[in-house]
Amino acid sequence: MGVDVGSKRVGLARTDLLRTIATPIGTFTPEDSFKEVARQIQNEGPVSGIVVGWPLTTEGEHTDATRLVIEYISALKNKFKSIRIYKMDERYSSRQAMKIMVDSGVPKRKRNKKGRLDQAAAALILQQFLEARPEI
Repeated sequence: MGVDVGSKRVGLARTDLLRTIATPIGTFTPEDSFKEVARQIQNEGPVSGIVVGWPLTTEGEHTDATRLVIEYISALKNKFKSIRIYKMDERYSSRQAMKIMVDSGVPKRKRNKKGRLDQAAAALILQQFLEARPEI
């Protein structure tokens, strides 16, 4: 699963069983995102890892959002002890996700809908992880 953490919304994505393509699941409050991860594990098939977007500046330094993500990862580890948690550099993921939606013909009204970008960014983070780490 892929996760794009925000203070108000968390975007979630999931890959297929062959781990070839990431698909957005939805956008949730931080609290509800943990419930959705649990639901995905119980009802939608095995989850071998969770990839969380790791916010960095263009110079590779931590951002204000990094602390929020550290807390989210800690909560994930406590709730899902048997699942490995990975961090993936998320620099430019929102910008790239928006470009993909524009290039795919998603109308502006739908692109600007709250949460649409968050779940697209989660899918992009997961897809980039799958391509960078095919051995996992």
